[in-house]
Amino acid sequence: MAKQAKPKRKPRAKASSPPLRKRLTRWGVRAGLGLVVLAVLIIAMHSVVRPWGGSYMAGERARLGRIDRTWVPMGEMAPVMARSVVAAEDSNFCLHWGFDMNAIRHAIDGGARRGGSTVSQQVVKNVYLWHGRNYVRKALETVITPVVELLWSKRRILEVYLNVAEFDEGVFGIEAAAWHYFGVAPKDLNADQAARLAAILPAPKDRSASRPSDFVLRRAAAIRDGAATIRKDGRAACFED
Repeated sequence: MAKQAKPKRKPRAKASSPPLRKRLTRWGVRAGLGLVVLAVLIIAMHSVVRPWGGSYMAGERARLGRIDRTWVPMGEMAPVMARSVVAAEDSNFCLHWGFDMNAIRHAIDGGARRGGSTVSQQVVKNVYLWHGRNYVRKALETVITPVVELLWSKRRILEVYLNVAEFDEGVFGIEAAAWHYFGVAPKDLNADQAARLAAILPAPKDRSASRPSDFVLRRAAAIRDGAATIRKDGRAACFED
């Protein structure tokens, strides 16, 4: 008796690959998550490792040929320098989480004449982003600032700020600024010198700490009083030993 032929097995249909749009979306999401993780890791690393100077500093180095900048740890700065900067730029530095809502409201009420950026926001702009009025930069700054506040101590934020801030054309950081204007090391700055340096920070290319205008002198006097006040009322506790 002839053997009955086995029925041929139908070939299994190949699983169709997802459409190109879905694959691109998936790759984009993965790439985006990868960038976020990388950014957080870099920010976390900079809580202990010295960060780069940022795009603005690099641009000035390329434009001028060289810049004057030497990193100095917070312990080698006169404590009054840190208090003066906080009094001048962000008097509620120890009280907020990166954004001073009262300062922002005052800035909105004052229009373009006032700024509402905290020291933390300025660190993010100087180290990780770029200068100039730009909605994309501001959005990134809004996202990154809380991450910096979460991963860095307040003392570290202020230390980085004082090492990347511009004090004159091509003069970056408090070490270079103290020698440039007064011929002393940062640890030897007195209250008046520290207040003058803090007074020029909003417009360092237009103001001088060693040859101050009447406006800079008035502003420095107010900063000196403010630095003494925040020391007494505890608003300097988060960054002082």
